[in-house]
Amino acid sequence: MAHEIPGREVAEIIGIARGSVVKARFFVRDIFAALRNLIGGEVNEYSRLLEESREEAYARMLTHAQSLGADAIISFRFSTSAIMEGSSEILAYGTAVKLK
Repeated sequence: MAHEIPGREVAEIIGIARGSVVKARFFVRDIFAALRNLIGGEVNEYSRLLEESREEAYARMLTHAQSLGADAIISFRFSTSAIMEGSSEILAYGTAVKLK
């Protein structure tokens, strides 16, 4: 997380740029995850699902920032929350800015 762009100055704060995605677990993934849970170790099926979700939320945030006319995003973060059992929201957000 950076609060500035090295070598550049923020001319204007536009507002919050955000992108979110809600993903649900999939029956087949749940079967593999349950088996992995018995054996132990990383649950690769869920790791891949979360990585894909983060990438999609990040891409949506960038698109939103571009639509706002931003040159950059500072103070970027991810957040996650449960929507209902078996599904989660991944939110990517940051401060959209114009640079000098």
